[in-house]
Amino acid sequence: MRALPRGSGFVFRHYHLDPTPRRARFDDLATIARSRGHTIILSGDEDWGADGSYGPAERLGEGLKLATAHDGDEIEHALAAGADGIFLSPVFPTASHPGAATLGVHGFHVLAQQSPLPVIALGGMTAERADELDWPRWGAIDGLGSTNMP
Repeated sequence: MRALPRGSGFVFRHYHLDPTPRRARFDDLATIARSRGHTIILSGDEDWGADGSYGPAERLGEGLKLATAHDGDEIEHALAAGADGIFLSPVFPTASHPGAATLGVHGFHVLAQQSPLPVIALGGMTAERADELDWPRWGAIDGLGSTNMP
């Protein structure tokens, strides 16, 4: 969190935690994020003071709305739901969804160009893969180790 460039965004997922430790982890990370000027997006139905929500179009809450999409139909659902941006994935193979079909560079660009909203690449992303993708907006779950930071 501290290594991210000032003003980055942070999506809090942490689905694996039970409710009480999940909230404690959110509060800890939110404190760091706020001190760095990061935007905080929360996945889930809780109202913990985040700047926005992340998830499938039908579950988006208040604030900045970042929808998840994996195909053209889900992009259309995000648009209809009033999303502000779309996380389009998985671009590359990813540890969070082993064996899942990927969009690849060409497939990502075909879908991303259909959206009038900003599209954020997700899925197996690292700084090197962002260069390969040649796309300005990308996020990572496991790809932000110190050797992968831009």
